[in-house]
Amino acid sequence: MTIFFHEQLYRTPELMTRMRDFPVAICGAGALGANITETLARSGFGCLNIIDRDRVEERNLSTQPYYQSDIGAYKAKILANSLYRALGIAINAQTKELTASNCSSLLKESHLIVETFDNSTSRQIIKDHCHANTLPCLHVGLASDYAEIIWNDNYRVPSPANDDICDYPLARNLVLLTVAVACEAIAEFVATERQCSYTVTLKDLRIEPFA
Repeated sequence: MTIFFHEQLYRTPELMTRMRDFPVAICGAGALGANITETLARSGFGCLNIIDRDRVEERNLSTQPYYQSDIGAYKAKILANSLYRALGIAINAQTKELTASNCSSLLKESHLIVETFDNSTSRQIIKDHCHANTLPCLHVGLASDYAEIIWNDNYRVPSPANDDICDYPLARNLVLLTVAVACEAIAEFVATERQCSYTVTLKDLRIEPFA
């Protein structure tokens, strides 16, 4: 029996092989990025590249898969080490700030980009890079009780007005619900190449196709 026994029963062995070998880059290791990385790894994705320059803070512990003993350490490194211990999967952890000048090198060899950054500058860099290089890119974001999971062609970078605000409301249930929808959209893309976008609202538990 393999680690991914139950997942394989649901996905089929053929799709599991495709997921294992499909290179995905996750930009950001915060509430969305870290949980997406963990879910993808535990679902059978074996070629993951996580990019984040930030370190773990105490306020991260309720919504992100880190521990008190991790405070002060690089998020990407902690995440890679944790998932290697759990699954034996070697995740490429890059503790660098993604910029327009290093974007190509940080994202090289990735067949899918998942953008979860919390600032408009980095989001725009990813959007422009993926558009210029015809790379599939899924943007995942949160605001209050609302979340969106939108592919690059239909994505609009939000205003930078709230980029530097750290004291925003964020419910763990919304994070996990958004992560589940995003990871299913990723699995669907790997299986069929369909790019399905969604919006999520927590208060009424609605998941709607984004049109």
